[in-house]
Amino acid sequence: MRAAAWLRAVLLAAAGCLALPSHAAVHEAQAARLLADAAQAPPAADARWQDVTLPDLWRKSRPGAPRTAAWYQVRFEAPAASPQAWAVFFPFLDEGGQVWLNGALLQQIPENTPELHVRWMRPHLVALPPALLRPGANELLVRVGQPPAGGATHFPRVSVGPLAEVARMHDRRYFWVSITPQITAAVCLLVSLSVLFIWWRRPAETMYGLFGVAVALWGLRTLTFVVEALPVDTWFWWRVVFHSATGGFIVAMTALAWRLAGIHKPWFERALFAYWLVGPLWLLAQGPAAEPIVNRWWVGGFLPIGATIVGVSAWFLVRRRTLEAAALPVTMAIAALAGMHDYLITWDLQPTIPWLASWTAQRFQLMHLCANFVLLAMGGLLTARFVRALHSLEDVNKTLEQRVADREEELAGNYVRVFALERENAAAQERQRIMRDLHDGLGSGLFVLLSRVERSDLANREVADALRGCIADMRLALDTLAPQEHDFRSMLGNFLFRWRNELVACGIHPRWEIAVPDEALQLSPHAALQLLRVAQEALTNVVKHAGASEVHVQLRLVEGQLELEVRDNGIGAAGVSEESSGRGLTNMRTRATQLGGRVDVRGGSGGTRVTVQVPLAAVCG
Repeated sequence: MRAAAWLRAVLLAAAGCLALPSHAAVHEAQAARLLADAAQAPPAADARWQDVTLPDLWRKSRPGAPRTAAWYQVRFEAPAASPQAWAVFFPFLDEGGQVWLNGALLQQIPENTPELHVRWMRPHLVALPPALLRPGANELLVRVGQPPAGGATHFPRVSVGPLAEVARMHDRRYFWVSITPQITAAVCLLVSLSVLFIWWRRPAETMYGLFGVAVALWGLRTLTFVVEALPVDTWFWWRVVFHSATGGFIVAMTALAWRLAGIHKPWFERALFAYWLVGPLWLLAQGPAAEPIVNRWWVGGFLPIGATIVGVSAWFLVRRRTLEAAALPVTMAIAALAGMHDYLITWDLQPTIPWLASWTAQRFQLMHLCANFVLLAMGGLLTARFVRALHSLEDVNKTLEQRVADREEELAGNYVRVFALERENAAAQERQRIMRDLHDGLGSGLFVLLSRVERSDLANREVADALRGCIADMRLALDTLAPQEHDFRSMLGNFLFRWRNELVACGIHPRWEIAVPDEALQLSPHAALQLLRVAQEALTNVVKHAGASEVHVQLRLVEGQLELEVRDNGIGAAGVSEESSGRGLTNMRTRATQLGGRVDVRGGSGGTRVTVQVPLAAVCG
């Protein structure tokens, strides 16, 4: 009872937009006289008229009667003197026809011909010339055109009155019947393009594809209220398109509603698709004669299909219990009721409820209006789903950003710890190197000296020389470890200064040459110590074995290599064996190898040249 009362309220509200204004001057003809005559000229005065009640729907009033053109006679009263123009309003006149006033032709609305098919969805407004309008009784004759095969003659209640009042009635109905479908078709086209573009870019979003197809088909189907006259051959193909769009829309909306409710049944969707193809294929196979059967039975078969949409939508509401979920079943229920309402109108079926029968007689179709609410609801649900997806994406991005920030913080902490470990490791390695150098250099020399002194195997001069060597070795180590920002030039200068006195005391004239820019001499302490030890070994050999009077020490850059050369004018390396010089040459080569370089020793009658080359990139600190 509540649903029936609600539906009645909706229909009465819609009827308020179409009903007559409460103006005494407007006459709504409730009855007329009918002459089932196909003649083009107005009937004679003695014609056999039949009284009928308006609206006259032949399927109900004369079932089985031949479908033919007919004349209707409507009488109305006009005031003796009226300053206003008058008009007559026809809510519908599907097949066109002629309008006569007091024996004069006022307007001829195109009818069906062998070449032209018409189906006027719009209302008609015909102005009544004041010169033809009589004071008192007036006679309005209307010829209703021949309906097409399978169609039926319909004649509405006619409203006659002042033009201003009647025009408002016409404009209201014209807006809902003709303007609204045009707006709907245009909006559906734009919306479908947008949604189908999303589906094209995101093929996995099947629901957007179904919605885009449904919107496009509904916009195409709504054009039936816009396309009202076409050539007969073209009209048939247009009807094939119309039925295909109608069935496709229902199938797509059904599949979409099921998927929105979380139900995906491939077999059911295939069955829907197969049923959708039946109607258009039937029409193509049988031709225009099959349209009444297709329109009645095939289209009627979509009513239970639409009922499944209401069922799954209600189940979706019960499961979700949200305002968003309620939009779907409510709008689908409205659309289903509107579809049944239009089905009653199309086939002039007599409802058992009096007020509903009175409303359906208005032949005002609701499906093209109510389906818009369904599309809005579906679009709203998909939009809400899209917004939720965006929110989820934002949450995921925020989570990822937080995780990245946490990981960056963790990596920064790890970097600090690794740096501290590397620093500790470098310090430990430096300590190990210092201990090794002290052990191998100063420690070894002192130990050997101590052993020989204990055996009384050294003269005082030899002890003094050995101690001087130890002191020189210690100074060398201290110079390379001094905090002078790895200034190898200063280290080398101190080294050569100490050696100068010793070389001069031995009768050897020293000469130094440093041809390296300052910025290229920022060597690490380890590399500086190794290079100076090589130079120390080379100068020691000059003093001990070369018998030279001059020595030349040169430091230069050669093709990215740091080259240290010690050259004398003594007897030459040929006169000095590896054994006679102890392990000096071997140690020099070992130290150079540790730096990634090499040592070259060449000698002859002109003296000996010791050259050490190391990569500059390997020794810079």
